[in-house]
Amino acid sequence: MTHQVHIIGGGLAGSEAAWQLARRGIRVRLSEMRGSGQGETAAHHTDGLAELVCSNSFRSDDDEKNAVGLLHHEMRRLDSLVMRAGEAARVPAGSAMAVDRDHFSAEVQRALEEHPNVEIVRELVEVLPAEGMTIVATGPLTAAALADSIIEATGEDRLAFFDAIAPIVHRDSIDMDKAWFQSRWNKGDGKDYINCPMTREQYAAFHQGLLDAEKGEFREWEANTPYFEGCMPIEVMAERGFDTLRFGPMKPVGLDNPRDTTPEFPQGRWPHAVVQLRQDNKLGTLWNMVGFQTKMKWGAQVELFRTIPGLENAEFARLGGMHRNTFINSPILLDRQLRLKSAPHIRFAGQVTGCEGYVESSAVGLLAGMMAAAELAGDAWTPPPATSAMGALLSHITGDAEASDYQPMNVNFGLFPPLHDVKKKARKEAYTERAKADFGDWLGAARIAVPA
Repeated sequence: MTHQVHIIGGGLAGSEAAWQLARRGIRVRLSEMRGSGQGETAAHHTDGLAELVCSNSFRSDDDEKNAVGLLHHEMRRLDSLVMRAGEAARVPAGSAMAVDRDHFSAEVQRALEEHPNVEIVRELVEVLPAEGMTIVATGPLTAAALADSIIEATGEDRLAFFDAIAPIVHRDSIDMDKAWFQSRWNKGDGKDYINCPMTREQYAAFHQGLLDAEKGEFREWEANTPYFEGCMPIEVMAERGFDTLRFGPMKPVGLDNPRDTTPEFPQGRWPHAVVQLRQDNKLGTLWNMVGFQTKMKWGAQVELFRTIPGLENAEFARLGGMHRNTFINSPILLDRQLRLKSAPHIRFAGQVTGCEGYVESSAVGLLAGMMAAAELAGDAWTPPPATSAMGALLSHITGDAEASDYQPMNVNFGLFPPLHDVKKKARKEAYTERAKADFGDWLGAARIAVPA
């Protein structure tokens, strides 16, 4: 099959871009280095397309007052493959959208393998193509040779930050005589998380254990690389203060311990701190420790995490880990259609552009695919409105961010044009109401075709 667009990278963004192009009748060559025998990474465990290497959560699915939930809504309206596969692989997670990671990857790969306009090639691409429409969606783990080629083409050194992976626990090794099922404030089904409570004394000992635990060594090339604030290692959070974790991943608010009742608190009192685990696969056999990404050595992790009430005999399907992510300075290097200014036949998409998060990466891949399709058809491209989640994210990447201090960013209402005349308590609902209306108008006015 002679391709019209070459996509480099079969992660979330590359897979989504391929789907959007193929559904519009455009022939795609999708190059994925994993499975080629020369493109394995420290973070991936399979060669499946769109493998989730960190959390299994796409975060909040609330599209009424949450920016990422609004992004879900917009992507669904554009027939996102990631959203399709996410629904098929969904597991309980309260008001969040979490998936069975293996099922999710298999759904994405099946859809692309079955599409006649997609050719999946297992190959390591080491140099940016000199010609032909290309989308680079290699993600935060871009191969070294290709990263060097990008640097040569852009004249800008790459930026980097650390990303971390949380441990996964076998469900049958959790002591449910100490832990209990409950979602915070009983949201969703009310019982979508396993909660392990701590007293103040237990929390103090755990906090000290995090400070004292043996940490993994940084390689020379990792020195002075900043952490991303949205995925901070738990031991680094602990270093920021005794109570930092109690206002973060170990927040006890809204969780009633049924083993600690009194006449005054018949439903149970809030513990001093809590460790939450979220279902990681459809079978419910694997649960990940929410917010427990870490750089601690594996032996130290097992020793310390087994001091958590309910996890004394925990068996770990995966321990925490850490890897370096890379991204380009998009506000300087890319135009408003994600094209490299110095080589406009090349687009960038996904986390390599400096967006952060599974859904954000997928959304930028979706937009890159639509932009490429419009260009091939000779149609003018009208971007989604800046008041929408996709438009706000795109604006951040392609020019609204401060280029001199550009950092990875999740979608959030801070990227949206402000609504100063709306009271703060009603502002989130107002943002989503405006976004949905403007996004709907864009779909109609710009004649954005969503393939049947």
